[in-house]
Amino acid sequence: MVNDKSLQQNLHCSYFHVIPFYLLLFTQLLGDMLLDRSNSAVMVRYVSSLDNLRIMMNLFREEKKSIQMEAFHVFKLFVANQSKPPEIVGVLIQNKNKLLRFLAGLTTEKEDEQFEADKSEVIREIATLDTRERAITDSDNEAES
Repeated sequence: MVNDKSLQQNLHCSYFHVIPFYLLLFTQLLGDMLLDRSNSAVMVRYVSSLDNLRIMMNLFREEKKSIQMEAFHVFKLFVANQSKPPEIVGVLIQNKNKLLRFLAGLTTEKEDEQFEADKSEVIREIATLDTRERAITDSDNEAES
C-alpha cells in the first residue's frame, strides 16, 4: 500500500519544480509576443491593465533570476508607455522605492549592454515619475485658472 503522506509530498515537490519552468516559458512567450510590432495594439492594451502590471511586479519576487529577467522585459513596457493610465502611475509611484532597490540589484550573468541600457532607462523613468506627474498636474491646474 502506498503511503498517502509520501505520495502527497512527492506530488507537492514535483508541482513546485514544474511551476517555475512554466512561469518562465509563459513570461518569455508573453515578452516575445508583446515586443512583436505586429502585436502593437495588443501590447498597448496589455500595458494599460493594472492587473497585468501587478502580475509582472509579483514575478519579481520569484527566486529564479531567469523569471525575474523575463518579467523585467515585460515590465519595462509598462514603464515606457507614454500614455500610462493614472492607476498604473499610482502603483509605480507607490512602489517606487522597492522597485528602484530591486532594479538596482537586478543583474545578468553575462555582460549585456542592451539590458543595462534598458534597466537604466526604466530606473530613470521610475525615479522621475512623481516629479513629472506633479509638474503635469500643476500645468493642468494653471491652464484651468
